[in-house]
Amino acid sequence: MSVIPSIVEKSIIRFDVDQVRKDFPVLFQEVYGKPLVYFDNAATSQKPQVVIDSLKKYYSEYNANIHRGVHFLSQKASQAYDDVREKVSGFINAKSEREIVFVSGTTEGINLVASSYGRKNFSPGDEVLISTMEHHSNIVPWQMICEERGAILKVIPISDSGEILMEEYKKLLNSKTKFVSIVHTSNSLGTVNPVKEIIQLAHEYKIPVLVDAAQAVLHEQVDVQDLNCDFLCFSAHKMLGPTGIGVLFGKINLLESMPPYKGGGEMISSVSFEKTTYNEVPFKFEAGTPNIADVISFGVAIDYLLTSDRKAIAEYEQKLLSYAIKSLSDIEGIRFIGTAKKRTSLVSFVIDGVNALDVGMSLDTQGIAVRTGHHCTEPVMDRMKVPGTIRDSFAFYNTMNEIDKLKEGLIKAIRLLKK
Repeated sequence: MSVIPSIVEKSIIRFDVDQVRKDFPVLFQEVYGKPLVYFDNAATSQKPQVVIDSLKKYYSEYNANIHRGVHFLSQKASQAYDDVREKVSGFINAKSEREIVFVSGTTEGINLVASSYGRKNFSPGDEVLISTMEHHSNIVPWQMICEERGAILKVIPISDSGEILMEEYKKLLNSKTKFVSIVHTSNSLGTVNPVKEIIQLAHEYKIPVLVDAAQAVLHEQVDVQDLNCDFLCFSAHKMLGPTGIGVLFGKINLLESMPPYKGGGEMISSVSFEKTTYNEVPFKFEAGTPNIADVISFGVAIDYLLTSDRKAIAEYEQKLLSYAIKSLSDIEGIRFIGTAKKRTSLVSFVIDGVNALDVGMSLDTQGIAVRTGHHCTEPVMDRMKVPGTIRDSFAFYNTMNEIDKLKEGLIKAIRLLKK
């Protein structure tokens, strides 16, 4: 369906971490006099030079508004922008590029569905299901729309290891359930959920399902037709692209049935003071001048991933995960939070007798960037009975040697903080 860009027509490049690292200029710097070790990839991934260059090229060579001008720059920008929609469609195997809505990120995608689909379809007494491990962005929008419409938000519990309790999920599904919104991969536990099974069970009751794939798309191939999800959201900045742009995938029949989320230019077909008629999907949901430069740059990030051996990358990231677990397990007092059987390349832990924030600050002075706190998943921390964790999230440009530095840094931090 998708027209594969010329950059992908080259032979697929085998994965080589040393070669890959050369593509990411931010990695080659010092922080407080120490080589940077970046383990905060779940928050945002770093960007290859080609993505950075594409932003400069747009602004310096063909900066223009799109879909409204007949002049050369506008036509060139419009074509580059439109090509990315088709590219994204192919990347997640959507049936049509019309099922791809550009949004500012995963958060806006979820809000769009909650506001537009929920406002039209939820009634008092209806039930919406989410899980305990959701990011705040997949909790708060549903709370807001449920409160507005008189619907009831119900929560699927998780186990001590951080896995969905599927039997409990099955018990929650009933004729009152009108929607399920579930995270594909947990940003705080690393759990990879059985989303395909979750969707199949919901569909037995004809319940639509939204998948938050923000943490999944960099680490594995996500196929919306294989999953058979009704909606799916993800953000460019977590998959080598720029901030401020993301994707909402929606099945075309659902998108066409939903009212606009915002009003303004581009989302209209015609406007008069008496009546406004709306544009077709997906433009109906894209009011105003879009984030042109970052959409184009997002396309370059997809090109970069498509030229890589994604299977080899996934295998390498799992090796990083296994190495980190084995290595860090030697540290006295460490306790991993989230031990699911199927996990992404992320470890989250606490250390007896030391504060997570203090550890993070100590690591920072050693040039090691990690994330500490509740990671926008406060209900998870409540469930696990911890105030927060130290999270190390790995990408394919990280190395075993960096994990060794992390271990050394943690030991040093513990010694310092326990004095």
